[in-house]
Amino acid sequence: MVDIETARQVALSLKGTVEQDHFGMPSFRVNKRIFSTLWVKEHRMMVKLSPIDQSVFNSFDPAIFYPVPNKWGLKGATFIELDKVRSDMLNDALTLAWEKVK
Repeated sequence: MVDIETARQVALSLKGTVEQDHFGMPSFRVNKRIFSTLWVKEHRMMVKLSPIDQSVFNSFDPAIFYPVPNKWGLKGATFIELDKVRSDMLNDALTLAWEKVK
């Protein structure tokens, strides 16, 4: 399990990352491009992965990693359930999302 503040700190630990509001929720950006959003009330994060990376994480555990249920999900936008994810896996997913947009 990862709490909200830990998830925030993991995202902000990636070089050049800044936190900004995005429609009322924290977003994490590098070079002005969003790679993750924090859904505080739902206790989850969204990360922008490639569709291939999304499928790898989803195959690990679809109750933890699953596509956002809309057109963004088809492009790799992936929800992560913070109540269930291990911190090392969250770090891996955030790092991949960060690398994709930097």
